[in-house]
Amino acid sequence: MLTWEAKSAAADEIVNTAIFGGDNIPNVNTNRTSLTTARAALQIIKTSDRAAAEPGDTVIYRVSIRNTGGISANNLTLTDILPLGLQLITRSPQATLTNSGTTTPVTISTTPPENRTFTINTASIPSQATLNVVYAATVTPDAVRGTGRNFAVANAGNIKSNTASYLLKIRPGIISDCATLIGRVFVDKNFDGEQQPGEPGIPNAVVYMDDGNRIVTDANGLFSLANVISGDRTGTLDLTSLPGYALAPNFRSIQKNSQSRLVRLAPGGMARMNFAVTPAFREGRQ
Repeated sequence: MLTWEAKSAAADEIVNTAIFGGDNIPNVNTNRTSLTTARAALQIIKTSDRAAAEPGDTVIYRVSIRNTGGISANNLTLTDILPLGLQLITRSPQATLTNSGTTTPVTISTTPPENRTFTINTASIPSQATLNVVYAATVTPDAVRGTGRNFAVANAGNIKSNTASYLLKIRPGIISDCATLIGRVFVDKNFDGEQQPGEPGIPNAVVYMDDGNRIVTDANGLFSLANVISGDRTGTLDLTSLPGYALAPNFRSIQKNSQSRLVRLAPGGMARMNFAVTPAFREGRQ
């Protein structure tokens, strides 16, 4: 009696053993033989067109998937997880296949992103060929809360590639924890607290901020201060810098009858701080 037994010892190895025996002959195992089968193997690399970006920018990502195995990798799926705050431009993904020195476009399909994860599907990658995928993503303001790192992995059946990642440095741009303060010092003739035509600005007026900053108005009575720490900020008009002027009464807002102004600055925001003055000695005043 001769019995053959074949089994798979590994995903790419087939082991064969024969058992020989008879009625009066004990079973004898023959030597063990194995056959190694060819299989696909995937290597993935991810890059980008820039090292840093800020909200409003468009980032181009490139993913290269090489089949280093001996047979084609069929039913390929590329899974990509974008960083927080980056949105895939759905019509942007494109792909080419480089095989034996020739590069040709290939058809791919893209699933809609879900929780920043999307997949790209294509037919196959021949042995020793490379699939190059390019796509674009928009950087949103939420990106400043994320890490800027995304991940990509390729699968072909039970064949899985390494996990590639790319770290994009997210700069806040105009969206930051600081804010901008603007304002003016002007002559208020009708005491409404707003500068109207014919109400000139006062140059060289000094405003002191609660953090010690000293601001001087320009020729038109305007001033601005960038990179102000957000929160409640207070500014006080230095009347000694305005000889001959006093704080103008405000008939509309009791709060603006004070020499100081309180504003709330949101992160990345802007607030206005105006001061209305009037001549200390004008016609009709004794």
